[in-house]
Amino acid sequence: MYLYKNKERVLAKDLFLYLEKEKMLILSDLHIGLEEAMNKQGILLPRFQFQELVKRIEKVFKELEIKKIIVNGDLKHEFGTISSQEWSQTLKIINILSTKAELILVKGNHDTILGPIAEKKDIKVLEYYKVNDIYICHGHKIPENKDFKDSKLVIIGHEHPAVSFKERPTEKFKCFLVGKYKNKTLIVQPSLNLISEGTNVTKEKLLSPFLKNLKDFKVYVFEKELYKFGKLKDIN
Repeated sequence: MYLYKNKERVLAKDLFLYLEKEKMLILSDLHIGLEEAMNKQGILLPRFQFQELVKRIEKVFKELEIKKIIVNGDLKHEFGTISSQEWSQTLKIINILSTKAELILVKGNHDTILGPIAEKKDIKVLEYYKVNDIYICHGHKIPENKDFKDSKLVIIGHEHPAVSFKERPTEKFKCFLVGKYKNKTLIVQPSLNLISEGTNVTKEKLLSPFLKNLKDFKVYVFEKELYKFGKLKDIN
């Protein structure tokens, strides 16, 4: 399903975004190592995410022609350390992605010490990535550079957007959000972490400074496939 059509057509595929003209896949917020971090806090989580993540990546590569991959922040979970799970699985996922296409890592707020891992595979870690008039950044802070000011479309992660419905108030569903930030179109993509559904944007406090009033944002819910649900104010 297309979320944006201009000079560049942006397709939502599973929990990924795909820039059709550039043949670029964008994924965000994998938070590799979350299970081990939660285990240290006494919360036991099944470690199924990595295998499922690899399956989804393999599937999308069978369905799309991909020349470049952008991981838009928070590849790993821990802030100030690198856990054993992160060393192992982050290196594996970097290896899988980088053997399929050119890989670029955009720095997220959890990626304070991603450098040592990326250096082992000679992968670039950038503050943002810009292609034509599209600006890709994690979304935890508002950029002030010229590339951002000149852009027309901004793609962020960070928020891990999800929604709930009156009929099923205890359940959350991952979603894409499409709206405006000042004079720019803004796309917020869901987390690719398969353990957590994310932030319920209908009820919970928002994290990203890009997101203030979401009532006119269009909602695209992912549940096995993508469903268009109109504006957020209409499902609240």
